Amino acid sequence: MSETTALAPKPDHVPDALVYDFDFYNLPGSDEDIQLAYRAVQQAAPDIFWTPRNSGHWVATRAEDIEVMQRDYARFSNRKITLPRMPDGYRQIPLELDPPEHAPFRRPLMQALLPKAIAPLESKVREVTRSLIDGLVDRGECDFIGEFAQILPIVVFLDMVDLPREDRHYLLPIVEDSVRGRTVEQRGSAHRKINAYLRDTVIARQEKPGSDLLSQLINAPVDGEKMGLEDAVSFSTLVLFGGLDTVAGMLGFVTRFLAMNPEHRRQIRERLDDEGFMKTALEELLRRHGISNTARYIAQDFVYKGVVFREGDMILPPNMLFGLDERRVADPLKVDFERPFPVPHAIFGNGVHTCPGAVLARRELRIFLEEWLPRIPDFAIDAGRPTVMATGMVNGILALPLKWPA
Repeated sequence: MSETTALAPKPDHVPDALVYDFDFYNLPGSDEDIQLAYRAVQQAAPDIFWTPRNSGHWVATRAEDIEVMQRDYARFSNRKITLPRMPDGYRQIPLELDPPEHAPFRRPLMQALLPKAIAPLESKVREVTRSLIDGLVDRGECDFIGEFAQILPIVVFLDMVDLPREDRHYLLPIVEDSVRGRTVEQRGSAHRKINAYLRDTVIARQEKPGSDLLSQLINAPVDGEKMGLEDAVSFSTLVLFGGLDTVAGMLGFVTRFLAMNPEHRRQIRERLDDEGFMKTALEELLRRHGISNTARYIAQDFVYKGVVFREGDMILPPNMLFGLDERRVADPLKVDFERPFPVPHAIFGNGVHTCPGAVLARRELRIFLEEWLPRIPDFAIDAGRPTVMATGMVNGILALPLKWPA
């Protein structure tokens, strides 16, 4: 019996009324719309409940609680962020660190991904985007995921860290196992493979730094000292994972929505130069199509809103449910490009662990829309081929067949 199907025994501090059967690796309705499948749970389950799936863990479904859990690291710690949780000895730096240990590792990543640092990358993102579209536009069809969404972020990332573009063929299956592997063994194996892939490069870049992003990150001083090799490899691994699958998922979900909603597609195409409109449209698309989840480790015994938590419990506060909560967002299922700004969502997190790659992710999405829509304005999902979706710690689309007039 797998970890996802085995049922964990209910702890004594969990009342029967708060038990709800929820398996985020096998979510009813996710084949049609992953975000709607999560919302169905939000509407049916208690605001905070415990599920016996995936070794047993809590789930928070409402924006108010999700925000508290993302910000309050003293009680809801980041020291373990995956479900089922990885054994001791695995540490994803800086994501699985809490303040004050967290800040020295996060600082160089934030500096490297500030808007002013990202600006020079725009030409690279645009160049890769145009090249990929050049290879597709006259064909009239493609698998958007395999032929565009997965390629753009990994090529940009490999260029940023000065690694060979062809390495993407080796890396992509490993990234898939890491973010959607259903067992600890599968995810652990993926991390070991990436560690092995990066180790020699990390050693070489610490001995002789270049001007690339990887050299900048692993040679930044941490509390006045050089980053140790194991921490540097862990840091590099997390940066690699974070920069690839989440952006591919974002592109996939947005493109699927636009393929199914020609009026929204037309609105964006006609207003690509309208900065205010585009700013809101991007946030609205992101709000409706949340992707990644990070669990939290309960760091102490306490009671929250009448729920008894015990140290060592795990809780999943799904990022996407923040923006789908009608208590926080009016008519949350409607994608409204005229919604007042700022658009409420938490897909990049909140607090000290807000995703440092958010600026780059938004730029990649904006550039994609600016380059794709003028050249392939009228596209639809090819009903003759299957669309394949997958849930996990990172939700994504594995296949998205598109067609358009060639």
